[in-house]
Order: sequence, then C-alpha cells, then structure tokens
Amino acid sequence: MPRDSDQPSSARNVLGGPLECCCLPPDGPRTGFYRDGYCHTGPQDTGSHTVCAVMTAEFLAFSQRNGNDLITPRPEFDFAGLHPGDHWCLCVSRWKQALDAGMAPPVKLVACHEQALKQVTLAQLQAHAT
Repeated sequence: MPRDSDQPSSARNVLGGPLECCCLPPDGPRTGFYRDGYCHTGPQDTGSHTVCAVMTAEFLAFSQRNGNDLITPRPEFDFAGLHPGDHWCLCVSRWKQALDAGMAPPVKLVACHEQALKQVTLAQLQAHAT
C-alpha cells in the first residue's frame, strides 16, 4: 500500500473523516509502516501501526524497558531515533500496553487509522487526544 505522500489519503481516521498525515520532515521523522507519513496499514503490517502518538520521555523509556527501543538510532533501517515531541505511528497493541500501564502517550486523533478501533475504543483514544 505504499503511496505518494503528496496526495490525500483515501483511508479513514478513528473519527470517520479522512486520515490525516501523522508526521513528515521537516516537522519530524518520516513515520508510518510504509514511511509515507500516514498511519496506513495493510496485510504486511502485522503490528498494525495505526496510532499517531506524540512521544513523551516517559513513554519512550517505558517502550525501551519493554523491548521496543525507539530511542536508539538504527542507521541500517534509516531510523534516527525518536525524541519527546516527535509524532510516530505506533502499533496499537504497544499503545494499549502503555495505556494499561498508565503510560500512554497523547494521540493525534485525525491521524489515527480507523483500524485501531479493533483493539482500543474511541473513548480511550479521546481521553489521550492532543
């Protein structure tokens, strides 16, 4: 499902509207499973990277402690590492794990893919909306 990020997405967000961009340079790292700036998902995206989250120091440390290091740069994957304030398409299961631990980062609702609602509720996301 890679697409031209200059074109609007035909996917829907959790509010039922068009899926908006989560993050593209120069505003932050190129995010999304397909690195198109959107939290698109498809058959290859087994992690369902559908939650557009705003990174916090607390969440980044939580994620690192739980086996998903989003801080350390990985140049071999063209990944510069994340910092507080960066927007990133998280796996919905990781966001839910953080929610259950009281560590969920804020989310950008208009950029969260509707598929996230298969694992979390709109109310849960809304409670963490920026």
